[in-house]
Amino acid sequence: MTGPYPTWIDHFPEDFTRSNAMLVTKGMAPYGAVALEEIERVAENLRQRPDDPDAWWQEWSAMAARIEGYADAAAAKGRQLTAGNYYIRAGNYYFTADRPVPPGERKFGLYRKALRCFHAGFERRYPRMERIDVPFENAALPAYFLPAQGAKGPAPAVVVFDGLDNCKEMSVLFAGLEFSRRGFHTLSIDGPGQGEALRLRGIHSRHDYEVAGTAAYDYIASRPDVDEKRVAVMAYSFGGYYAPRIVAFERRYAACVVLGTVAWDIHAKQVERKRLIETAPKTTSQSPFQLPWVLGVKDMTEAVEAVRRFTLKDCAKDITCPLLVTHGVNDRLASPEDARRLSEAAGSKRKLVKLFTPEEGGAEHCHVDNRQVGVDFVADWLTDIFGNP
Repeated sequence: MTGPYPTWIDHFPEDFTRSNAMLVTKGMAPYGAVALEEIERVAENLRQRPDDPDAWWQEWSAMAARIEGYADAAAAKGRQLTAGNYYIRAGNYYFTADRPVPPGERKFGLYRKALRCFHAGFERRYPRMERIDVPFENAALPAYFLPAQGAKGPAPAVVVFDGLDNCKEMSVLFAGLEFSRRGFHTLSIDGPGQGEALRLRGIHSRHDYEVAGTAAYDYIASRPDVDEKRVAVMAYSFGGYYAPRIVAFERRYAACVVLGTVAWDIHAKQVERKRLIETAPKTTSQSPFQLPWVLGVKDMTEAVEAVRRFTLKDCAKDITCPLLVTHGVNDRLASPEDARRLSEAAGSKRKLVKLFTPEEGGAEHCHVDNRQVGVDFVADWLTDIFGNP
């Protein structure tokens, strides 16, 4: 091997696109959604194919199929909990394979396999988890409801939206499991432009994300096991726009969490991303199709113009609920200054910016280098806000 030495953070030092995607996958390790040995095996195969555009989806889907086969064999022997573990890992690997594949039947086929495996795994490992369709305009947003452990009477809840290229299956694991242990219900939802809502239902993102936030609140508040006065909304990465936008307009949410901010000036950031995609594509985390597809427009030129409407500058002052913004100091997709600007602009009387350093972990984008420290901090903060459930 030649070139820079790979690290836990930069598995492919010469290719940030691959390194970032690999780190997102590694970040699911504490939740049983990946195995580091299996990741390393895929990585070694990818090192042999540095410039092959098909290598990523082929290697990850091959590993996914292998693990799915083990799951099927375990299930056939009646070893359902073991099968569940395998199915969840297979689902995450199929979803990882989908990441750089442009929209089309190959991508959607990989995602259907991911969803099938996730469902098979969740049913076996987390039988209390519910699959939900949240009414939304003339359609529905797919979600999971994970109940709080040991709740006696109505309990507080957290609605979790994703980012630009994540999914509710990841969110319900890395956030929902911890929230459940702390006495919070979780509604992990694919909003417009996210996960299943985008891939299988054709629902694209929109600047007025409070419409989706209101739909989620209406559903969660309708449940007799939820305390409608203690519902928070959380989102991460590009969701660092979505969650604050929601609470600026939907005042029934009692708290807002941004787990890893997006750039304060999204338009300027996407102008820069477009330039990198065109001139140095291995230096950016973003595929050329991702933002246009999420927004439902033709190409990056149209996408850059469309995100002019995705701004919190005029509405952040209308955020009045308690606000937590967490951010990693080594985040290469947005900066600590973006986190500070969001907090400073918010009208909340109770607000906090927490910056994670390499010494404590969680210093990368959305704390994927050590996701647990970020989620623990959020859960502790929510307990302070809502009281012990």
